[in-house]
Amino acid sequence: MKALQIHSPESLARGQKMTPDEIVKFLDDFRQLHGHNPQPSKLISLKVPVPLLNAFRFQCEQQGLKYQTHFKTLMKNWLQTKPNKS
Repeated sequence: MKALQIHSPESLARGQKMTPDEIVKFLDDFRQLHGHNPQPSKLISLKVPVPLLNAFRFQCEQQGLKYQTHFKTLMKNWLQTKPNKS
């Protein structure tokens, strides 16, 4: 059974404003993140102050996000926006 993807009116409006180049980049990024050959994951241990973790999980829940998945998304976004200091 395939999942049904539902878009909000805001999401549809953003998509309609995208340029062809932005659409291609979005699709390429989507394929990399959700491709059929995902890279293996590694279980890590991370110490986070309890109030910070609770607040992060609460905010994710309010937005309908899985907090661990959102944490990975934030990591990927951060890496993509950091200038290359070689």
